Amino acid sequence: MEVQQAHEFILHLLLILVAARLFAELADYLGAPSVIGELMAGVILGPSLLGWVEPDEILKMLAEIGIILLLFEVGLKTDAKRLLYASNKSLFVALSGFLFPMVFGFVLAYWLFDLSLLVSLFIGGTITATSIGITVRVMRDLNCQQAHEGQVVLGAAVLDDVLGVVLLAILYDFSVSGGVSLVNVTKVILFIAIFFAVAPIAAKIMSVYVSRLQENSKLPGVIPTTIISLVLLFSWISHQLGAPELLGGFAAGLALSRRFFLPFGIVISSDRHCAECVEQQMMPIIQLFTPIFFVYIGLSLNLAEIDWGSPFIWGFSLSVFVLALAGKMIGPFFLNESIWSKWAIGMAMVPRGEIGLIFAELGRISGILNNEIHAGMVIVIVLTTLLTPFAMKWFHDAYASHLCAEEQVRG
Repeated sequence: MEVQQAHEFILHLLLILVAARLFAELADYLGAPSVIGELMAGVILGPSLLGWVEPDEILKMLAEIGIILLLFEVGLKTDAKRLLYASNKSLFVALSGFLFPMVFGFVLAYWLFDLSLLVSLFIGGTITATSIGITVRVMRDLNCQQAHEGQVVLGAAVLDDVLGVVLLAILYDFSVSGGVSLVNVTKVILFIAIFFAVAPIAAKIMSVYVSRLQENSKLPGVIPTTIISLVLLFSWISHQLGAPELLGGFAAGLALSRRFFLPFGIVISSDRHCAECVEQQMMPIIQLFTPIFFVYIGLSLNLAEIDWGSPFIWGFSLSVFVLALAGKMIGPFFLNESIWSKWAIGMAMVPRGEIGLIFAELGRISGILNNEIHAGMVIVIVLTTLLTPFAMKWFHDAYASHLCAEEQVRG
């Protein structure tokens, strides 16, 4: 039986890797972000269409490693100074993108659709999420993650993820015990703050050890083994402190980047060549695991279970979808930025992806969301996940054309 299961898993992994690559290439050929192809590969292989691959626990673990490594890559390529300068704007975008959708979703569900308090809170909570994985991947495909807007979005998405975890803990505690423990919530927030303060410094110190180990070891593969171990360690610590594992990967990547600096004048010498070796030798591993994560999202969307003829589902899901868009787009328009930057930042915060699915799935498993409401929320998550990368690609191309036209006028 175990041999048969291993045989099936090998076949499923083969299908995922091949389909992810083929559909990513097709998406790129059609001018769409490659992440769209990987998402569609999951939709086609999964229960929504062919039903060849089921999203089991092993694939879920591989997908989690993929998103952790993706955030490690993001941290590795992030300019810490730019991220620091954008922190105030990132904080505002994160808070507005958290509060507006929460309030909009709750009011819609509680007052217009006359749903219960707990159901309304879960609906509002589900649309607060921003999928940092999808947003970052699209920005990377468009080569704009190091731009000012990309740094604002990156900081906001990380903060949004932390806020989402805190909210999820509150709602879960409320669903289980019928009350909210302020003590537990305070502990979660405090642990996350301590982790972000200490983790980058600890990782930077450990990078010195990695550099010396690379110089003295005669065996190949020192950097990938050591760095993967470091990333997994920080992810585990992050989870133990109540934060998402992917934030540990981001902290490790940020500390090992060539542009990272330590606060309070602390100086630790780091080998620039070692940082380049880390980036070069880790990329093949990252590029192997990251597509699994996006295919897994597609596998998790069982569109075949949705009753597409239900008037409630269409009215409910479309109403929530509009408010989900508006909730993320409002905040950036209060920033002192150009109109192009406001639109770019707002659109990048829209995808819900895996974070929204976690909220919706918890609501379904706990019996808070019935099948119709859960299906409606899945539709909202699918629309924001699949449509936003196309919108970002179109907007990026339009912005580039606008800049070219301005240059021609000046010339």
